[in-house]
Amino acid sequence: MTATEPALYPPIEPYATHRVAVGDGHELYVEEVGRPDGVPVVFLHGGPGGGLVPAARRFFDPARYRVVLLDQRGAGRSTPLGGLRANTTWHLVDDLEVIRERLGIGAWLVFGGSWGVTLGLAYAQAHPARVTGLILRGVLLMRRFERDWFYQGGLRHLQPAEWDRFLAPIPPAERHDVLAAYHRRLHGPDEAEARACAAAWGRWEAVNSSLLPDPGLLAHFSTGEHALPIARILSHYAWHGGFLTGETQLLDGVDRIRHLPAVIINGCYDLCCPPVSAYDLARRWPEAELRMVPGSGHSAAEPGIARELLRATDEFADRLAG
Repeated sequence: MTATEPALYPPIEPYATHRVAVGDGHELYVEEVGRPDGVPVVFLHGGPGGGLVPAARRFFDPARYRVVLLDQRGAGRSTPLGGLRANTTWHLVDDLEVIRERLGIGAWLVFGGSWGVTLGLAYAQAHPARVTGLILRGVLLMRRFERDWFYQGGLRHLQPAEWDRFLAPIPPAERHDVLAAYHRRLHGPDEAEARACAAAWGRWEAVNSSLLPDPGLLAHFSTGEHALPIARILSHYAWHGGFLTGETQLLDGVDRIRHLPAVIINGCYDLCCPPVSAYDLARRWPEAELRMVPGSGHSAAEPGIARELLRATDEFADRLAG
């Protein structure tokens, strides 16, 4: 570890794992790490469809936290892998309540990154009494301009070579609506075409997730058995606007949670989630603490972002410990 890398908590294995049937044929993988009597926190992974990685456990002091981590519908070790039936934001919100009640947790801290911010805000606004606070990293509000920035050509001005790679599987006549063209192919009958599109889609997601490309993330999103399920879930949610009822639903719902403590963390050079979304959220939520991280992009693994996440979890452990 270099001097610039954050000192995450040591690797840890779960003390309990669960298979939770949530209906509609979905069974979720859930794990718990830390101490059973610790401060409850739920970790919401990104994507959607990205699934858990072991490093997610290491943002929390295991001597003080009871950390609940889950693979959302269709993701990771949840089944069916890539399943889109009854897979919407509001199904995922309901799933969190099923898990919370099954584990006997009265209320928990919500920790989410990227898509996990979208889901975390939707959940907290639906169930504010079940939330003790929020740590939000890489703000995604699922507004049209955010989706257009990433999938319809806005980001090409910063990533022209990678944008050309992303466009390659799409015929020129369909490039006026790249998201629609990908959605048709990822969910179409031609499996070979779907897999080729998933590889290109996954590369675009991965190379923009950090300032310096992460080979492990690149492989996870663009190769192997998870590439197509991840791309299908991502395009499913992007195409449907996160299943929100309006462009500003999550901003308009902030009044329901303004009484809750919150820390908003965003890289100043986040390519996936433009920093303006973090600013817009903070303007609607002046009680929340906004931490813009210089020299950082999107990924929680970037040193500056990781340091702020660790600081936030340690501060919340102090705040919430009884």
